Amino acid sequence: MEYEFKLLDLPAQPVLVIRSVLPVEKLPEFFDMAFGGIIAYLNELGQAPAGMPFGAYYNLDMSALDVEAGFQVAHKLPDKGDIKCLEIPAGKFVSTIHHGAYDTVEPAYNALTEWAKVNHYDPSGVAYEYYLNDPSANPSIVAETEIRFPVSM
Repeated sequence: MEYEFKLLDLPAQPVLVIRSVLPVEKLPEFFDMAFGGIIAYLNELGQAPAGMPFGAYYNLDMSALDVEAGFQVAHKLPDKGDIKCLEIPAGKFVSTIHHGAYDTVEPAYNALTEWAKVNHYDPSGVAYEYYLNDPSANPSIVAETEIRFPVSM
């Protein structure tokens, strides 16, 4: 699969997230719980997400993934239980879009890492996946996932 890459210079972004450490096979259940809980909380506040749902991966240990699931929001909101209002820091990110099932994103990660190396960027920190559509709502569509790495020179 061919990937196109974008270098993004993004401002800080407030987000509502739930964080957990779990095996990769528990991700769908965790995402359903986290996204549903955050949407319910936003509804309580009379707020709406400011972007598509995302996952933030702090490691790639498939037996103990340290992951956050959440939504971008327009401004800082109060925490509630496991739901925390945090901020994705401002900075440079390299981005690409993967077309295909969620469990087939590894080539996109490899391609992003290679692009960063070739272009003298150091990918570091959290890997973000933004889920641009929902194939579970319409099985005839192909999943689109934007993957972003923070980078420095």
